[in-house]
Amino acid sequence: MRSRKQKIILALKIVIVLFTLLLIAFFVFRNALLQEAIGKITTKLDTQYNCKFAVKEASFDGITGVNLSEIVLVPKNADTLFSIQKMKTSVSFWHLLIGDVQLGTLEIKNGFVQLVKNENGKNFEAFLKKETDTTKTTEKRDYAEWAYHLISKALNLIPTDMSIENLTFRLDDNGKKATILFQKLRLEDKQLQTAIDVKTNTFAQRWSIKGFADPRNKKADIRFFNIDTGAIKVPYFDERFNLKSSFDSIRLNVENIDMDGDELHIDGFSSIANLKINHAKIASKDVVIKNAKFDYRLLLGSDFISVDSSSTVQFNKIKFHPYLAYETESDTIYKLKVAITKMKAQDFITSLPDGLFTHFQGMEAQGNFDYQLNFMFNKNKPNQLVFESNLNKEDLKITKYGEANLNKLNGEFVYQAIIKNVLQRPILVGTANSNYTPLNEISPYLRKCVLTTEDPSFFSHHGFIAEAFKQSIIKNIKTKKFSRGGSTISMQLIKNVFLTREKTVSRKLEEILLVYILENNHIVSKERMLEVYFNIIEWGPNVYGIGEASRFYFQKSPSELTLNECLYLATIIPSPRKFMYQFNDEGFLKGFATTKQTYLTNLMMRRGILSADDTLYKRQKVVLSGNAKSLIRLRVKDTIQMDSLSVDAIDDEF
Repeated sequence: MRSRKQKIILALKIVIVLFTLLLIAFFVFRNALLQEAIGKITTKLDTQYNCKFAVKEASFDGITGVNLSEIVLVPKNADTLFSIQKMKTSVSFWHLLIGDVQLGTLEIKNGFVQLVKNENGKNFEAFLKKETDTTKTTEKRDYAEWAYHLISKALNLIPTDMSIENLTFRLDDNGKKATILFQKLRLEDKQLQTAIDVKTNTFAQRWSIKGFADPRNKKADIRFFNIDTGAIKVPYFDERFNLKSSFDSIRLNVENIDMDGDELHIDGFSSIANLKINHAKIASKDVVIKNAKFDYRLLLGSDFISVDSSSTVQFNKIKFHPYLAYETESDTIYKLKVAITKMKAQDFITSLPDGLFTHFQGMEAQGNFDYQLNFMFNKNKPNQLVFESNLNKEDLKITKYGEANLNKLNGEFVYQAIIKNVLQRPILVGTANSNYTPLNEISPYLRKCVLTTEDPSFFSHHGFIAEAFKQSIIKNIKTKKFSRGGSTISMQLIKNVFLTREKTVSRKLEEILLVYILENNHIVSKERMLEVYFNIIEWGPNVYGIGEASRFYFQKSPSELTLNECLYLATIIPSPRKFMYQFNDEGFLKGFATTKQTYLTNLMMRRGILSADDTLYKRQKVVLSGNAKSLIRLRVKDTIQMDSLSVDAIDDEF
């Protein structure tokens, strides 16, 4: 009988013989197998994607090398998607044996890839269609396993040695064109070098990408910069989105991609120099960030994706730790935390991006501060939203104001509203103006009504109402639009006196910071702020200040206004230029307008602001006696119907 050792040797010999026979069979029939594979791809692209795929010549080079020429993919009745003159590639034989494709080398010469959108449609539309899955499952996706598998597959398709010459990427979006020509792209001994020509309808540049790239060990450190002098301009976005942007250089570093137990860790950093952005929704001028860096640690688990709190974002001298998370263990939960560690207030001011905070230029401050933000939103329980903001000060003091000199609120100044970028007539805020009305000469009813509708906790808050912000966020998320704001009187005052009405990110950020400075440095008393507010806001078409308003509507001084008249004036503040649409042809308030006033009256009584005695004459009708009557008459002649005011708006306004 044969010994166990002899049996093992015999088995190995059989395996070797079978493997050799398979290798010989593969070598003999490989070209036929290659043609069959190309045929299957051609059929699939034709039947599923309505595209014509063709390869003029295809042959093996050695055991795992493949040479292809004249490769073309053309969607039917559309522009060619890609055309490559010559391609040579090889795959790892051992990975191929276990069913994995890992490219070893890649050479491409002369070709193009183009995405076209015109009146005939998109030449890539067929590939955007989602394939119907008849075997849908409710099984939850493991984010870590899924991402690691996807990243590994993608990196395996990046060859360790690569040479690309004259490969062009073209984009044509209804005449908005961008062409990126890779004259040279070489990856050799883990070193990457490129020479790229970029051309659009508006500019032409030469770019370069250099650095270290090791796809097998999942590491990279590359830098993107302009070969010529000047900043790199981002193509296409300027024409497509009216977004002009540029930068001097970008660096991307991937230090680690690793599965640790059931968690995926991705570590590295990215940085950008002299980022410049210009868009009408961001700011009225260029926004510049000189230096920015993101040291990131991304964590993925079976039921979460997050940016770990050990990550650091730094631009100029401002440094903070972000934490972002998307969790699906039980509910769908979004989390955001921001922690700015202790820093000098002056460093914060000087580090603000140029163009984003123009009213802070020249401002000086003393002291230190740190800041924490905590936000959490449960998609299935939106009313449990968490919004916490905490600023800790240490001898914080503004010693010099910038363009927005908040001290001017304490004295006489000229106010000019800006409507649709047009300056309105100047209004003198001071006793030299005969219409100017001190706070103690304004009807107490009007003060109570306006505070109830606009800012009930004005005298107790410090510029912001956290609960109002929370409710605003909840409603905006539910409606998927900015349908509700959380502005206090302090915020409205800053917006009117120091800022424009433009709806930009810049203006909103400046508003928040200026309100904080105004309220927390005790620059202006609450009484003075409210007095200025009453004397500058618009109460009707070209009607500014309560002095003008009380005469315009009722031919009275502000101290003589009745409760009904005050209720009316308080309810028109959101849309003062449309006041005439609240009246019927006979000059009396329409039903929805009286309903709003009744709602406000009941609200004030529930809160103890009004008593039963105050409402004795509540049934008296509001009768206009001033110049406002003439606009009512004009409205009657006008056939335009105004339907934007309705009872449904009551809850939003109060």
